[in-house]
Amino acid sequence: MSSTVVREETDIVVVGGGGSGLTAAIFARQEGARVILLEKHTELRGSTGLSIGSITATGTWHQRKAGIADDTQAHFEDMAKFAGDLAAKDNEELRRILVENVPASVDWLMSLGVTFHGPMPEPPHRQPRMHNVLPNSRAYIYFVSREARRVGVDARVNATVERLLVEDGRVVGVVARIDGVPHELRARRAVILATGDYSSSPEWKRRFNPAVAGVDGVNTTNVGDGHRFGEELGAEVKFGEIVYGPNLRFMPPAKPSVLLRLPPHRLLTGAMRMALERLPSWMLRPFILSFVTTYLSPEPSLFREGAILVNKRGERFADELGKPNHALAEQPDKVGYIVFDDSVACKFRKWPHFISTAPGVAYAYLGDYKRTRPDLYHAGGSVEELAASMGVPAEALRRTVDSHNAAPGGRPPLAKGRLYALGPVKSWIILTDGGLTVNRNHQVTRADDGRAIPGLYAVGSVGQGGLLLEGHGHHLAWAFTSGRLAGRHAATAEPAGAVPVREVVAG
Repeated sequence: MSSTVVREETDIVVVGGGGSGLTAAIFARQEGARVILLEKHTELRGSTGLSIGSITATGTWHQRKAGIADDTQAHFEDMAKFAGDLAAKDNEELRRILVENVPASVDWLMSLGVTFHGPMPEPPHRQPRMHNVLPNSRAYIYFVSREARRVGVDARVNATVERLLVEDGRVVGVVARIDGVPHELRARRAVILATGDYSSSPEWKRRFNPAVAGVDGVNTTNVGDGHRFGEELGAEVKFGEIVYGPNLRFMPPAKPSVLLRLPPHRLLTGAMRMALERLPSWMLRPFILSFVTTYLSPEPSLFREGAILVNKRGERFADELGKPNHALAEQPDKVGYIVFDDSVACKFRKWPHFISTAPGVAYAYLGDYKRTRPDLYHAGGSVEELAASMGVPAEALRRTVDSHNAAPGGRPPLAKGRLYALGPVKSWIILTDGGLTVNRNHQVTRADDGRAIPGLYAVGSVGQGGLLLEGHGHHLAWAFTSGRLAGRHAATAEPAGAVPVREVVAG
């Protein structure tokens, strides 16, 4: 049996096509390096395109426009407040690099066409620093991938890296399958890992945080590939136990709306920013929420006010005031529905009872979900009518409601007027914070002696290196900032020995 291996040579290989990988590729290319970027998904996106979309930074155009006096030292100090007891273990060198360089990352993104609204406050930040992307996080990938094409990055999708090539202790390339064809890509200068976290790997989660091993990750391609590559060469994963989630999130629509498919053109996003700044919120909410309800989570206050959570069999399976987000991962298809009556529905139609919030943009109430996400909204004059809308067995849902209403004391019964449900809702791991140890130049380092592994860099989540990124806007800030800096460092690194230009080998 014979196989064909395609062999290629370049200066830089970037593994991962999200925000950090694309940015690293662009900045390496701007330094004159030839760059091949490999993304295992069928499209460039990464976790960046699935995020809420905020970036926290100081000294930006938005802060100056708002008359806010702020500085990177204050940002550095405030990040420690988010970390709490773990602050003493934080990588302060990387934190310093982040706060001092993220303003330039925001400027660069704006130069590409990205539009931000803000800055918005988020205590314990002493000043408003959260910049929210418009219309949503897809704008990052739209503009950054366009810039990658413009500068000549060779980006390839459906490309899975299987292992690193190492010679005399130096990383010199990767072995990959691109559209199913085996490839050996040699890198004269460096390989940059931008593979995200391991939120969708049961094995990695079981190793660091067994309680969430069965909970799915939002980004299904984040399975710890880069972490594995680094550990195989002696690197260490720091803060592997820190997991964001499990969080309840509504399932995305099967087909995005027309508004969500609109390109984030400057005319659209600029008009949105001006409107957010100048028009009353009641005029803006229907339009803004049409973009953001895809990404939102239900508030726990729904359960405190009397809603219950049932699975797709119509059965209640957990104490909603306990940890239903953990229990949901063990239910059929790992999905559920939030069921409530008229008394709860009336409350969650207006402030202060909102169903979801998008940081700094808008609150979503029951009417917003009825209008923007009819696929999630269910209502009926009886249990049977509600069950038909939800697609769950009516008899089981009736037993569940009757049992809940008959329970002595405690939770309010589902007894008033029409019945409602929102769902399906699923429990997700949003991201994991464990990253490979890196130095200030974003080179991956060995655990035993702290020395850099020649030819290997890591950015974004996989290159977090013990940096704590609590609070909104810091993960994306690190993705773009580490990508910018690592791309430049890698492109100016000393090249490895000469390699063949291109050949196809049958064997």
